[in-house]
Amino acid sequence: MTQSPRLTRIISGGQTGADRAALDAALHLNFPCGGWCPPGRLAHDGPIAATYPLHELESGGYRRRTIKNIESSDATVIFCFGQPEGGSKLTLTQCQRLGKPHLVIDANTATTSDAAVLIHTFVTGQGVEVLNIAGPSEGRTPGTYAFVHAALHAFISAAMPRP
Repeated sequence: MTQSPRLTRIISGGQTGADRAALDAALHLNFPCGGWCPPGRLAHDGPIAATYPLHELESGGYRRRTIKNIESSDATVIFCFGQPEGGSKLTLTQCQRLGKPHLVIDANTATTSDAAVLIHTFVTGQGVEVLNIAGPSEGRTPGTYAFVHAALHAFISAAMPRP
């Protein structure tokens, strides 16, 4: 993969699973990241640690957080295992409603290497500067964190300039 000249930041909502995996991969590689989270830094496993550079919304819950991250990005990658469900389905519906570019990656049919290539092609083709990452929580779909972390780590390592 060649470097993407435009991507400057990865964002997510900080929930367990896909969101946190994306933030951890970016933080590990010193790639800029952030996003929006619910008031009180709410997540399924308790308050989101301050080590994650997220902005708290003044009001609203998971739905408002999801919409704010879509609005704050140029495009969204949605990870799923089969058809998008729950918050992932909401993310897909809101991307469509807002006319935002999005890519759905089914971890049941793609490897982490495939996912890294798909993300690179998508980001480059769409000219994405801020990329939102979404997908199921770890509690809802065990294995989400490992898959998304490996895919994003490979994508950032191979395609992004490092400081």
